[in-house]
Amino acid sequence: MAFTTIALDQQDHIGTLTLNRPEKLNAMTPALIAEFAEALTQVEKDSAIKVLIIRGAGRAFSTGYDLTGGWGEGASKPFTIDDDQKFLQRYLEHWLRLRDLPKPVIAMVHGYCLAGATQMCIASDMIFAAENALIGFPSIPAGAGYVSAFWNWMVGPHRTKYLAFLPGSRITGKEAESMGFATRAFPAESLEQETYSYAQRVAKVPAQKLRLEKLAINRAMDLRGFRVAVQAGAEFDAIFHFGPGNEEIREVQKERGLRGAIKWYEEK
Repeated sequence: MAFTTIALDQQDHIGTLTLNRPEKLNAMTPALIAEFAEALTQVEKDSAIKVLIIRGAGRAFSTGYDLTGGWGEGASKPFTIDDDQKFLQRYLEHWLRLRDLPKPVIAMVHGYCLAGATQMCIASDMIFAAENALIGFPSIPAGAGYVSAFWNWMVGPHRTKYLAFLPGSRITGKEAESMGFATRAFPAESLEQETYSYAQRVAKVPAQKLRLEKLAINRAMDLRGFRVAVQAGAEFDAIFHFGPGNEEIREVQKERGLRGAIKWYEEK
């Protein structure tokens, strides 16, 4: 399959999956996520790939979901809260599938890493971040619970609330390391070298050991409730989308567009 919004390469047992919409700061569309899923299938089947690195082309890792369109417009019937929950759950399954990939996955984060992109990172096995990366939550209060359900497992409930209660919250890669979101933070100029150097060492380990280590750790997290908790986030998000808290910002976005809505919210 020829990809248009991502790129997939392999060298020395290391796969590199690149989010490839640099002109849009790698904001994720349904098309990109569909190609992402196909790439995971290829990586899982390719025995030559023992470690996968996910990165973003251009100036950013990813600014999250592209809210400018393409998420089910033109439906032939009214979109209900039940439809929304199923829709959110479907995209959540992509991140859970990434988490279940039987190979180590490293998210290599530079520039912006926001909102849904942080879900992708948390579903990875490690997050290596540039110290000056900007990591955080959506810029407008357009959802509730979908992203924070992931963060809670990385930085704990108090820090998650501190960030989630304030739309547009940002922390640097260095702060993300100290909070427990990033596994390691490196100077931006050495991020790529450090990430690939670590991956090359891991690639020397027997594939079965890597698969079993990952499965054991993930299963322990699931016994503590990880999978159920993040799935519940889709339910809370759907409730908010159809509640009174989202009406005003939705109308402003319809009238002014996403950038206009962000500016309006920041100036409130």
